[in-house]
Parts: sequence; structure tokens; C-alpha cells
Amino acid sequence: MIRIQQVKLPLNHNEVDLWNKAAETLKIKKEQIKSLSIFRKSIDARKKNDILFIYALDVELHNDSDIKLSKRNNNISVVEPFNYEIETTGDQPLENRPVIVGCGPAGLFCALLLAEKGYEPIIIERGKKVKDRIKDIDKFWKDGTLNERSNIQFGEGGAGTFSDGKLNTLIKDRSKRGKRVLEEFVEAGAPEEILYVNKPHVGTDLLREVLVNIRRKVIRLGGTFRFEELVTDICVKDNDLYRIETENDIIDTDVLVLAIGHSARDTFEMLSEKLEMEAKPFAIGVRIEHHQSMINEAQYGEMAGHLNLGPADYKFVHKCKNGRSVYTFCMCPGGMVTGSASEKGGVVTNGMSYYDRDLENANSAIVVTVSPTDFKAEGPLAGVEFQRKFEQKAFELGGGNYHAPVQLFKDFAEKKPSKSFGEIYPTYRPGSTFANLWDCLPAFVCDSIVEGITAFGTWLTGFDRPDAVLTGVETRTSSPVRITRDDDLQSSVKGIFPCGEGSGYAGGIMSAAIDGLKIAEQIIKTYKPIKDKSIKE
Repeated sequence: MIRIQQVKLPLNHNEVDLWNKAAETLKIKKEQIKSLSIFRKSIDARKKNDILFIYALDVELHNDSDIKLSKRNNNISVVEPFNYEIETTGDQPLENRPVIVGCGPAGLFCALLLAEKGYEPIIIERGKKVKDRIKDIDKFWKDGTLNERSNIQFGEGGAGTFSDGKLNTLIKDRSKRGKRVLEEFVEAGAPEEILYVNKPHVGTDLLREVLVNIRRKVIRLGGTFRFEELVTDICVKDNDLYRIETENDIIDTDVLVLAIGHSARDTFEMLSEKLEMEAKPFAIGVRIEHHQSMINEAQYGEMAGHLNLGPADYKFVHKCKNGRSVYTFCMCPGGMVTGSASEKGGVVTNGMSYYDRDLENANSAIVVTVSPTDFKAEGPLAGVEFQRKFEQKAFELGGGNYHAPVQLFKDFAEKKPSKSFGEIYPTYRPGSTFANLWDCLPAFVCDSIVEGITAFGTWLTGFDRPDAVLTGVETRTSSPVRITRDDDLQSSVKGIFPCGEGSGYAGGIMSAAIDGLKIAEQIIKTYKPIKDKSIKE
């Protein structure tokens, strides 16, 4: 296979242009190409009057001898296909089926690989299946009725189910686990473009269907799902796991995967008495909203609105005078700010987009990193209490009914509550209330946000406009704890494998799914598959 990098084409190109450009680059006739596929696709919008698509193409020839690669062209190379293959090599017998706690991306992909290899995992999830979960979330957004077990944070697919469905990751992927995850998404119904676009996403609407199809595949392969069931205890003897307890059952198991989400605070509390855990840094701040049309114009100029471009996005980071970093996080083009509380008496925000990203507003979190030294408390759960403190303050400022406190950027910079909106209106549901966001965030966070938004306005015209809407608070950017694990990926108790975002080892859908595969690989490397089909569930 020949890979051609840096293939540049204008906005209005078509598939024939790709073949012609490949042949031109290789200095052969188009008829000599047997097949062509896109390995990577991105947009170069640095010149607003000359926006280009940049491709990496994989080309197969009818006759490989038709071309001799030139050492002078670094953009042409020979590549070998790399498939994700895992062999079952474990030699320790399993007396009981492995149990996975959590049905987010980490738990789901760990379960999928284990099921494929004959380990018949049991997946326990406190929340509901996605279909029923949607009803509970819609009710919360409509009238503020919060179901603490079924919400944006808890349920099938985890918190990422109600997000923009971004499938990009910053971690290195030499093992091709990421490729395996994307291929599984496509098999389950996601658009094939996620395999090659630079910033893949599926949107919350498509992601919900994809998750259901992956769950059905796990079941076909021998896995069992138990929804609406909360793990209440783990039982350890001589530092070995032998049993877990749920609200209504006792399950003997040798292997437990903790793929809990970053909001499983009650589970963190239970585990803190059993396992080694530590507080870790995360970030807090607000959501900012602009009109998506403004973002498009700022990024694409006169080409904004071109059908081949779609909605524009952004990603910024700024080092503040106080030494802290402020950055945009989870940017949602054409989306909405979501009410994402999971505890009574707290307001939490997040962002969400559908696949088409066709709503009026763009939003993203503007957050500042906080560390254990900021928590001013001891113990692994200090970060949890830090989050909860500001969520409860936001709840009070919003009126005590899950309405979120909002403020225009100009007024935020001047530390005074807003009295009316400009051209931009908030999308947060169940509602919003004007307030001073300085009253529900640390002063150093607010100072950093003001400086950051002002700096971002020099990079994207209008970002710091006076009527940009800020909604508070964003606190669940990542887990506030890390459950320590050793070189064998096990916790301080043998047989327990911390996994994914909640355990402190991931930061999004893709990295969580990849960590789930990584944990499954370690289990497969250590233990034999289940042979006795009569093992009790």
C-alpha cells in the first residue's frame, strides 16, 4: 500500500479529483490505480480566501512495479496494514465470571473484548438503558425533576452519551486500539467518515444508537448487562477480591473492572476505605455561548456556510499572568448547554451537539486547572468536596430549582449581575437566572477566565464580545480522584482493575474506550477464558 501525504484540494473537489491528484503525485496514469481510500482528512483554513482540504491517501496499484518511490518526496511512502489482534494467553483459571462496573465507553469496550474472547463478563450499571434514560433527562430539563440514578452522568454510555460525541484523542495509539474503537463504532452504525476525518464526531443522536448496537453485540457474545443496579461493597480477603455486593445481590468474582464514571461519588467514598486512592488535578469554570454563525465567519471568512465545510470549531489555551492555564474544553458547534446535575442541590453544566450540529449557538467550557493544593483539605476525596461546594453555590444563585446562574461577559468582567441579554440567549435547561458568577467560583478562576476570554478574542474575532453568555458552573471536566494501579494494571487489591475516566486514566470517549481495551488485554493475558457455561450469574 502506498500512502501519499499532504494532498491539497480546493473546497469544491470531488472523488475523481482525488484519483487524478493521486496519479499526478505518483506520476502514473489514473488507470494504474486499483483502489484508493482516505486515511486522513483535515481542513486548512489559515488563508480565508483559499481554504483547502488536506488528505492522506492510501493507494493500491494493479502492478506495484509500475512505480519506483523517489527518495526526494517525503510525502510518499509504503505502509503495511496493521490490524488489532489479541491472543488469549492467560493461564490462571477463573472460578467466576469477571464483573465490570460501569457501562460507559471504558466498561463497554472492556466488556466487548472480553466477550469476544470467551470471558462472559457481567456488566453492572446503576443507571438505565439509554432509551429510558432519555425520558428522565428530558423530564429534568423540562421541570427540574432530578433522578439521581438516571441523568446526564449515569446510565448506558456514561456522560459522553449526551455530549458532542467527539472521537478524537491526544494520546499516542501505537497499538491501534483507537483504530479498533472507531471500526467498532462504524460497524455499530456510525458514519464511515469517522475513520479518517481529523476531528471525528458522531453527535449525541447517533451515539445513542451506536451504544445500543454494541451492547447487543456483547450480549450475543455471552456478556450479561444488569442495569439499575448499584454496587455497594467489595469483599476482600488476604488482599484478594472474592466477592462484590449490590443493592439486591451478592456476586462471587475473581476479577472486577472499575469503569465507574467521574461522578460516582458514593462509589468513590466506599472504595476509599478499601483501595489506595489519591486526589488529582482537574479543571473548573463556565460554559460560554456565541452564535455559531459568528464562529463560522471568524474561522472561514467569506466561505462560511459552504456545504463542504460545515460548522466551524475552535480550541484555545492561554497562560495567565497568575501562572495558571485557562483553556477551552469540549467545544460543541451548533449545540446546547446541558443541565448535568447528578446530586440534589447542585447545578452542573456540560455541552452537547447532534450529528448535524445545526442549532443556533456554539458553546464550550472555559476552564482553569485546579490541583490538590487548591482544595485545602486532606484525603483522596478532597476534590469531590471542592466540586460539590461550587455546584451548591451555583444552585443557590440560580434560585434553588436547578436553574443555572448566567452572566454576560462584559458584566462578568466588571463583577456585576446582568440585567438583560443582548443578541445571544442561553440554551441551558431547565432555565437560567441572572447572577454574579464570581459568587460561585474561586476568584483565581474568575480572574483567569476574564484574561483568557480577552486573549481568545484576539485570535477569534468576537469571542470576547460583551454579550457572550456565560453559564455556571462546569466542574465535571475529569475525575477528581485516581485509583492507583500497578504495572499489571491492578489496584492495591489483587483482582481489581481501575479503568477509564472515573478511575483517573482517561479524559473523553476515545481515551476511555482505549483504556477499556487495555484493561481487557491485561485480563486476557493473565486469566483463562470461562469454560463452564453453567457458572452462576
